[in-house]
Amino acid sequence: MKKKVLLVTLLVVAIVASCFAFTACNKDKGKGDEGVKVAMITDYGDITDQSFNQTTYEACKAYCDANNIKFKYYKPTGNSTEARVASVNTAIAEGYTIIVMPGYAFGGAIVEVAENNPEIKFVALDVARGDLLEAKYGKEYDYNPDNPKWTYQLPSNVTCFVYQEEISGFMAGYAAVKEGYKKLGFLGGMAVPAVIRFGFGFVQGANAAAVEMNIANDVTVNYVYGGQFYGDSDITGAMDTWYKEKGVEVVFACGGGIYTSACEAATKEGVNGKVIGVDVDQSHIINRYKDGLCVTSAMKGLAPTVNTILTDIFAGKWENYAGKINKLGMVSGTDASLNYVQLPTATWSMTKFTKADYATLVGQIFDGTITISDATDKMPTTTIKVTTQDNIH
Repeated sequence: MKKKVLLVTLLVVAIVASCFAFTACNKDKGKGDEGVKVAMITDYGDITDQSFNQTTYEACKAYCDANNIKFKYYKPTGNSTEARVASVNTAIAEGYTIIVMPGYAFGGAIVEVAENNPEIKFVALDVARGDLLEAKYGKEYDYNPDNPKWTYQLPSNVTCFVYQEEISGFMAGYAAVKEGYKKLGFLGGMAVPAVIRFGFGFVQGANAAAVEMNIANDVTVNYVYGGQFYGDSDITGAMDTWYKEKGVEVVFACGGGIYTSACEAATKEGVNGKVIGVDVDQSHIINRYKDGLCVTSAMKGLAPTVNTILTDIFAGKWENYAGKINKLGMVSGTDASLNYVQLPTATWSMTKFTKADYATLVGQIFDGTITISDATDKMPTTTIKVTTQDNIH
């Protein structure tokens, strides 16, 4: 009888001890997750720009909502490094420990803030080495990041992602000519490296297709930068001239909300113009102006990048990214959907350029049969005629 009582007593003690241990473990786990919050700072645009900022915002929010992580976005009061730094500092003061920053303009904020806040993890999209050097050296910088004169060590609490925009730009230009368009236009936002790579890639793609089809003498590209990342009456007027007077058939509108000017001009009475979107699949917003207006979009994988980096941060894999500039492009020659630069096959309006043609193109780029320059210092040499204009603004 005494043995039974002793056994029961020991069992009760063990259960109670286990309960305390379980409670303590869960309490500690809660404390470990407490205080980890994600913030996003917008750049020139807003979270309704149907492009870079909105995609980054939606990806951050979706991840945080799904994982019960506190998330907040901040919009700087102005377009300056000072305003962006102020937003970053506000986020830090409010306890946000992971800060996502989309756009090259955050180079200055990284240089000013990152080293002084080693406990904060900074994730920068589209911030290249040149952006950081320009922020550090100012007017002295010669825009040659390979010049050994310029030095900057990215802090270990920062990781940057850049994309091979020239590839998706090439795909868009190639597909447009294959689809039958011969008079093309490129409307860039500001002449920053990412936009230039998109544009120069577009020109190279149009040229490659035209040469392949033996119609290089018939294909032309008008090329201009709006000088801003949104449309206005001046830019719409320039697009009116392209569509109505120069006979441009399709415009690659590359730069945040600048697509609005191309869409407005393309859908005016007597005009049957088309538009190519950028960064994300913009067909849903471009086609609001007119059904079938969007030919395709030259995309880069912003949402997958955000999801991957946040997943890895919370999995304790920050060391894989710490202090690195990660260049994202193609990872497969057989499954285009896995690539960080691509065209949206499900929504494009093209019929002559088929999915099979696209698969062949992807394979040829991936295996090196087709080479694409990523240089941004001068317009690519082409057989087709490319006419450049002064910036609209």
